[in-house]
Amino acid sequence: MNENRKIVLDCLENLFVHKDFDAAKAALHPDFVTHSPGLPSGREAFTDAVKNSPLAGATAEIKHVAAENDFVMVHLHVAGTAIVDVLRVEDGLLVEHWDVKQPLSA
Repeated sequence: MNENRKIVLDCLENLFVHKDFDAAKAALHPDFVTHSPGLPSGREAFTDAVKNSPLAGATAEIKHVAAENDFVMVHLHVAGTAIVDVLRVEDGLLVEHWDVKQPLSA
């Protein structure tokens, strides 16, 4: 398995499946940057925001993963929403994040 793919999947599973926010923090660079509107950058601020969001109690299901070089794209379903996260990995840590979201159709 691509190492960057494993790093990203472990982090997202810790955030959204296992709810192990300390383990997720360990995968994020201290200066982690998210380009997602409404989510703060920085390792602590980002994980705290996810932990305290309305989606924190929701079940997440990872559907697809694609990895190329430093980028990993993950398609998942959370609380009736389809999400594609794009993450950049550098030196074994997640350093940057983008996402797109849309409601799941029936």
